[in-house]
Amino acid sequence: MGEGRGGARLGRMGAGTFVSASTEGTIELGRLLGTLLADGDVLVLTGDLGAGKTQLTKGIACGLGVGGDVTSPTFTIEMVYDDGRVPLYHFDLYRLQDPSELEDTGLFDVLGQEGACVIEWGEQFADQIGPERLDVFLTRLDDEAPAGVEPPREVRLVPHDARGEEIVSALDAAVDAAACA
Repeated sequence: MGEGRGGARLGRMGAGTFVSASTEGTIELGRLLGTLLADGDVLVLTGDLGAGKTQLTKGIACGLGVGGDVTSPTFTIEMVYDDGRVPLYHFDLYRLQDPSELEDTGLFDVLGQEGACVIEWGEQFADQIGPERLDVFLTRLDDEAPAGVEPPREVRLVPHDARGEEIVSALDAAVDAAACA
């Protein structure tokens, strides 16, 4: 694992699979990912509570040039950040139980439109979101850290279309380049 920009420890384990040894590493991976996103890109973030979904989103926002603090919209469901290179639509679907509840979230208004869409807890609605997405799985590697120490995270990207494959390939190259910097 290399030392990336700002000392953030971030490495690549294989194609589309990364390991972050710190919160800063997760944010840095998100920043690199954010620089690659364009209008219409959709990312579905999946992981347990505390896996790093919001930290990755903070980095994505930074990579898009969004200013200000990014927080998880758990109670508002959607946050819009429109001061970056492209708008960022950040959804948290944790509290939703049924696909019929998606109608009132604004999600269908932005999918495939202007801006990038990041959806936390969207895996249960994959059919409604559609195949033009990039799934991002975040996993705490609790067995790799002593008790009381924040564990590293594995971040695995699974594309479902050609655009997703393009993003994963470019992110692999960006992480490799950052490790050499």
